[in-house]
Order: sequence, then structure tokens, then C-alpha cells
Amino acid sequence: MNKFKLLIGILVLLASPSFAQENDSTPSVTETVRKKNETDQRVYQLALRYNDFAVARGKLLELMERNPTNTRYGELLASLYFDSNQFSGAALAALDVLQVNDRSTEALEIAAYSLEQIGALERALTQFERLHLLTDDIFALYKSAYLQYSLKKYEEAMNSINMIVKSSKAADQKLGFPIENNQTQEVSMKAAALNLKALVYIEQGSKEDAKKAFEEALALEPEFALAKDGLKGL
Repeated sequence: MNKFKLLIGILVLLASPSFAQENDSTPSVTETVRKKNETDQRVYQLALRYNDFAVARGKLLELMERNPTNTRYGELLASLYFDSNQFSGAALAALDVLQVNDRSTEALEIAAYSLEQIGALERALTQFERLHLLTDDIFALYKSAYLQYSLKKYEEAMNSINMIVKSSKAADQKLGFPIENNQTQEVSMKAAALNLKALVYIEQGSKEDAKKAFEEALALEPEFALAKDGLKGL
């Protein structure tokens, strides 16, 4: 599941000719600033075209400094850092955007995933929870549940898992898990949540409940490798 399709769409949109025109409609932008913006946007677009991300990032930084209230530049900078696996920079850029616009779903996504990548799980959890509250995205809810489990917040994890299991979206949405030979197995979000529920039960010492949860997951996805292994481990 590619959670950054939306970000890619924004990247394409802002790299189009309408990018400069839209920004220039702001009344507070002077003619001098407008011309500098247009020049930097053209260089940014060329840098993207030639995969020169260092130049693209540099131009976005100049645009951000010149237009401090325009969070789109920060969102793009965060996405470029993320795509380059520079997760610390991506997290900082996204968090800066959220200081100005705390409802930016793009910044919330990047901040959540980047913070998780650098091991800041508590802060990542906060962003995933906010993302779910803002968008009702069930994948963000699953990520919240998994981080709650990882942080030993078992009661919170169970609440999140039960929300997923009850959701009408959970049976249709798929989640990929790595299996042997570098393959990925896709299962329903509901089965994934039940598998996670079993893991929480195991941590709580409730093996019978864990067995039941694994069996419920396998009833939905009979070939679910992780659930099979978990049940066998019991």
C-alpha cells in the first residue's frame, strides 16, 4: 500500500505551470517577490525534471524563507527529504509545516512515517493518531495500534484494534506483510488487526484469547502466514 500517492499528486500539481500563477495571486506578495518566486519555481521544476533533488531542495528553502506563511513549499521539501531517505530532515520539515498548519495531512503523514523510521515511536504515534482523527484513514489507525503495541500500551492498542475490526472498511482494504523469498502477502485489514490482537493477548499472558484471535484471522485469510506461524507458536 503506497501511502504517498497523495504526496506524489501534490508534487506533480505544484510542479505544473499553474504553480507559479496560483502563488502570485496572493495580495501581500510584492512584484519583486513575485518575480523571484516565479524564477525559483522554474528552476525547481527543471531540477525535478533532471532529478537534481539537491537543487530542488535548495530552491524550496529559498521559497520558504521568502514566503513563510505558504506551507506548500514545506510540504514539498519534506516529501523530497523523505523520498531521499533523509528521514530526520523530512520529520523536521514536516513538523515545521504543522506549526503553521496543523491540519496538513501531507505533513502529518511524512512526520509520522519519518519519526517512526528514526525510532521516535512516541512522537510518531502522536502523528498517526492525529492523522486518523483528521482523515478517518484506517491504515493510520492500524499504524497507531501497532505502535501502541510496540510501546506496551496494550489497553490503547486493544481499543484501536477493536475499532478496526468493527470498521466497514476493514474487510476491503489490504495490508502487505513480508514473507519468505522477498515476497509480500496481502491480507485484509481486519485479518491483520486480529493477528495484532493475538500478539497483544500473548503479551498479556492470555494464550487462549490469542489462539481465538489467530483462528479468527485465519478464518478470514486461510493462507495468512503470520497468523499461521503465531498459532503454531502457541
